[in-house]
Amino acid sequence: MRKHDAGNAFTRADRRRLERALPAIQFARIYRRVAAVLAVAEGTPISEVARRTHVARTSVERWVARYLRDRDVRALQDDTRGGRPRLAKPLTKAWLTRVLQRDPRTMGYQATTWTVALLACYCREHCAMPISARTLRRRLRESGFRWKRPRYRFSERAAHVAQKKGLSVAA
Repeated sequence: MRKHDAGNAFTRADRRRLERALPAIQFARIYRRVAAVLAVAEGTPISEVARRTHVARTSVERWVARYLRDRDVRALQDDTRGGRPRLAKPLTKAWLTRVLQRDPRTMGYQATTWTVALLACYCREHCAMPISARTLRRRLRESGFRWKRPRYRFSERAAHVAQKKGLSVAA
């Protein structure tokens, strides 16, 4: 559609329809599209509308064509988008707390503490939640968890430790 064709394609009813639709729109992205199509309908050149809305000229042309095809404001709404499906079981703080309180050894792992890689492996194998270590690390941080290296301590102090340090046994 060329610039001079777009302005002639709109009727007075189209302009009224677009004007009435603007106040009811809740999403900024759709509001911007309807406002851009309305500006073109009022005679503003497509290149000027594209500059004002900070989008490519071809985007404005596409919006105008979509509106004119159906003469309906709903044609400017977003289509369903593809992409990776959401996890079946969301990683909530309660779920993470329950899993992290368990000992990995009781679940068949040969580790005494959880690591991000081990937890991602557990999610993948036992919960059917394929998640990357990077995403899991981000979710743990968002939930308030912090990873600290475990500090190993002897439960009892050996009797000969004082002698090794150079102190007397009586001390």
